[in-house]
Amino acid sequence: MTEINNLFFRVRENGAAVYRVDTENRQRRLDMQQIAVINVRSGDVKPQGDQVPTAAERNQIDAWIVERRKVVEERRIDDLRRTTDHLNLTAQWVQTRATDEQIDMFADDLLLAMHDLRSVIVRRKAEGMGGK
Repeated sequence: MTEINNLFFRVRENGAAVYRVDTENRQRRLDMQQIAVINVRSGDVKPQGDQVPTAAERNQIDAWIVERRKVVEERRIDDLRRTTDHLNLTAQWVQTRATDEQIDMFADDLLLAMHDLRSVIVRRKAEGMGGK
């Protein structure tokens, strides 16, 4: 039988709601009581109501924040790699199968987005080269 963590993290935009999990009650049911809200970017942990995380729970929360930041960064990098793949697949589709009508539907928006991205990348790379 697997041991249940004493904390459950319900992921939400830029953070999580933290619940204390209680399995030691008369009904032998899982009881979850929200004890905090986390902001992953800032690392803020706000207790909820009269529920204050214990020192051990705070350590578990801090460890979760560190791990969550790693997961979010890994996903961001994966998204960028997928974006590159999508751009390549789009180029192949435009070259081999797209009709003139289909190209007219998205060309201006895609060209502006690519121009914007290129401008930002060139500026950031130039800033990086200037600092070396």
